[in-house]
Amino acid sequence: MSYIDNEILERLIGTMVEGFARIEKKLDQMNRLKECMNGDRLLDNVDLAELLGVSQRTLARYRKEGKIKYYSVEKNGKSFYLASEIQEFLLLRGKRT
Repeated sequence: MSYIDNEILERLIGTMVEGFARIEKKLDQMNRLKECMNGDRLLDNVDLAELLGVSQRTLARYRKEGKIKYYSVEKNGKSFYLASEIQEFLLLRGKRT
């Protein structure tokens, strides 16, 4: 019985180590992205949708149509926006209306 318990424990520890490695990799990717932005504030979909008063689906349409610039940590990953670029978007959008 003790042997089975040790085997289960070893598998559990291995799974945890793999999980921590994936988390560490994602955090490193996000930190590199943040460093690339020269200290500009990053907004995510939730923040930007609230700021603009639109749905997240509308943001997806804006991205697809090229209306707003966005950055992604990995393909099909979470989208981020630079506050300064959103400010430019708002100024241009305001001039057209």
